[in-house]
Amino acid sequence: MDSEVSNSEIMANSWWEIKILCDPALEDLIFWRLEKFGCRGMSSEVKGNSHLLCSYLPQIQAQLLDLAALSLWLRQDALTLGQTIPIVHWRLIDEEDWASSWKQHWQPQDIGDRLLIYPAWLSEPESSERLLLRLDPGAAFGTGTHSTTQLCLEALEMRLGDGSQGVVADIGCGSGILSIGAVLLGANKVYAVDKDPLAVRSARSNRDLNHINAQQMVVERGSIGQLQKLTHHQAVDGILCNILAEVIIELIPGMSAIAGPKTWGILSGILLDQAKPIADILEQYNWVVAALWKRQEWCCFNIRRS
Repeated sequence: MDSEVSNSEIMANSWWEIKILCDPALEDLIFWRLEKFGCRGMSSEVKGNSHLLCSYLPQIQAQLLDLAALSLWLRQDALTLGQTIPIVHWRLIDEEDWASSWKQHWQPQDIGDRLLIYPAWLSEPESSERLLLRLDPGAAFGTGTHSTTQLCLEALEMRLGDGSQGVVADIGCGSGILSIGAVLLGANKVYAVDKDPLAVRSARSNRDLNHINAQQMVVERGSIGQLQKLTHHQAVDGILCNILAEVIIELIPGMSAIAGPKTWGILSGILLDQAKPIADILEQYNWVVAALWKRQEWCCFNIRRS
């Protein structure tokens, strides 16, 4: 007797593939929108003067009206920032196509002088002079392909390359890529927090993938308040934060609360035209901008206490 397959079972094995052609300045904001929408496996590639973002969503989580609403949000975001409206396309694919489509967009990548970001589904290289950072980001932001992540990892390499170790806090850890990078580069301990439970799960999974002890890289759901509990209100030596400028502005007072007189910070996710308001607020809370690194339209603040 033939078994019947229900519509819900078919939907459970189907995915929406969402492709967005956009101005590079909108990339972080669009990633944030996609993450909130429930998308997984996000990637980015350069297409001339634009970026092509690709992401996936289980069919069962969204109907056509939901996708239309997402497209409208992206349009409104672009108009608010005075940018070109993104072009959004979507189509249905099956589970097997989803897995292969997502993975083919992402290849090993050298970052700075010491790190090699390596997709978890590839066999480990036979030999490499670089520190191997294995990653399967899942639904969380942070693959190493985005300028802001690269800037943070390069700044981290310089910060920890002088023999500095200590305790590092990673606020909005996403996939855990910066926390893992900090451990590989020599940090004694990292406290990683994120409000998104999917990010917490992803960061813990990637921690295990890199054979890092759970006591050396502590991953918990939350923000500054949770960090204070984890550190027993002791100051940290370094702070990492790669989110959006608007969120960083809100977090600066809290960052100051977990900082000591010699604490350093690496902040990114900031567009060049957002740099001045960030710098002004940092100054109000007794931070000095030691260096400002730029790549494309993004910048990375290297800060220390004044």
